[in-house]
Amino acid sequence: MYLCNKFDFLTQKYNKINKTKMEKSALQIARAAYQPKLPKALRGALKAVEGAPTQSVADQEEVKKLFPNTYGMPYLKFEPVEGAMQTAQMNVGVILSGGQAPGGHNVISGLFDGIKKLNPANKLYGFILGPGGLVDHKYKELTADIIDEYRNTGGFDIIGSGRTKLEKKEQFDKGLEILKELNIKALVIIGGDDSNTNACVLAEYYKSINAGVQVIGCPKTIDGDLKNSEIETSFGFDTATKVYSEVIGNIMRDCNSAQKYWHFIKLMGRSASHVTLECALQTRPNITLIGEEVEAKNMSLDDVVTYMAKIVAARAEKGMNYGVALIPEGIIEFIPAIKKLIAELNDLLAKPEAQGLDQNGAMAFVKENLSKDNLAIFESLPVGVARQLALDRDPHGNVQVSAIETEKLLAEMVAVKLEQWKNEGKFNGKFNTLTHFFGYEGRCAAPSNFDADYCYSLGFNASMLMAAGKTGYMSSVTKTNRPIDEWQAGGIPITMMMNMEKRNGEMKPVIRKALVELDGKPFQYFVSQREVWAKDTCFCYPGPIQYFGPSEVCDQPTKTLKLELD
Repeated sequence: MYLCNKFDFLTQKYNKINKTKMEKSALQIARAAYQPKLPKALRGALKAVEGAPTQSVADQEEVKKLFPNTYGMPYLKFEPVEGAMQTAQMNVGVILSGGQAPGGHNVISGLFDGIKKLNPANKLYGFILGPGGLVDHKYKELTADIIDEYRNTGGFDIIGSGRTKLEKKEQFDKGLEILKELNIKALVIIGGDDSNTNACVLAEYYKSINAGVQVIGCPKTIDGDLKNSEIETSFGFDTATKVYSEVIGNIMRDCNSAQKYWHFIKLMGRSASHVTLECALQTRPNITLIGEEVEAKNMSLDDVVTYMAKIVAARAEKGMNYGVALIPEGIIEFIPAIKKLIAELNDLLAKPEAQGLDQNGAMAFVKENLSKDNLAIFESLPVGVARQLALDRDPHGNVQVSAIETEKLLAEMVAVKLEQWKNEGKFNGKFNTLTHFFGYEGRCAAPSNFDADYCYSLGFNASMLMAAGKTGYMSSVTKTNRPIDEWQAGGIPITMMMNMEKRNGEMKPVIRKALVELDGKPFQYFVSQREVWAKDTCFCYPGPIQYFGPSEVCDQPTKTLKLELD
């Protein structure tokens, strides 16, 4: 009952939101006038050109069995042709799923403009608060007046977002009821790897029963871990890393001015270190931890602490008792010994007998049931960290790493290490720390020019995938390091990105996360520079996102993208 009342209240809120004019800043007014640019391939009539058939990145036989109707579909590219495009009238639904990322509103704007270009009678319906809105039949029609209020703005507040997982037949059938009632022929799910896994499952089910509903995905996540050869970057990554880098640069100015603090900064990225690497490339900190490297080198927690302490000590010898360290949110899960511990904890806490336990009960339960080696590691951790590892899991059965204050843990452990060295006569400097976590600050920023254009193109491109009759595809825009005229539009089957992973104690099909490639150009460039950045103060202050001015200032993609594609 509470859930229904909550949805009713929020439906009223989102239906009324445009009747109240909110005061706009000068930036909002100026950005509203910005017209996102489209690739040449999307500006007129086009044809879909099919490429080679695809297969999943791993576990091909298992994935194929689960997706018999949408597995093995070909790559798709759009090419311009003469004439005009016109399709029969169709209504479209859209869902924002998962955490916010800058540019989501532009995806919806591009989708709206695309379907209206195909047929002015087409209608767009937004489902309120994510996938739950589809299941619970909470929606609103997105008209031109509403869309125009949200162009080039940050956030997901046009319809809200949610994390309801679409994985049960009852949910699919309930959603189909409202899709048929509204005569919706295509559904776009805008989200990250888990959300697009939902899109893939939904597309398969609707195709298997000939429901007549296409499902298209759009790649969103500021973490940057939804990428491959055809998804060069997920939207929001560009803006978020520029927002974080601005604040990191501000802290570096303060650090360089006061010269008395070490700043330990944790950044978003629970499963990959893309955000941390990009921010390092933009700002040149003294210490940067990359989780994928920690795992590859089989480093222990003490190894990580010792590495950091050595840099602090080396700078202290030169009279520099200050610096900046960047730490990815999920670093704790990349330490091999702790990763094994967490895997067993996930399995234990997914058991029926572990459900409903309070924190003390959960701690006792895992201590009684952990294997000998993992119990030793668990008991060696600081009590606070051990308790945080035993917290309730997220909806996917994973440790809530954002709740683990890794930046404080590492600052404290480095301090202990340095005090030990001081007692041994190996360290004579000072070590005062300030800790920070930059996460939500970057999720709803007004999109950069790159993300404004990229997101608009993704949404517009999704409408073209519908016109081509495709389902189970993800909207893809590539060659994004080039001028927008040269961007390539198309789509890739979502099944291509799938593999099997253990979730909540069971093997399930999920999109495989893209990790930092240690032999890739961005990481290799970082490696070539980090010793210099560690020894000397080479801070770079990128400043705020630039929306107006010379193209070489305003329209540049991330350093990661330039290094990967140039």
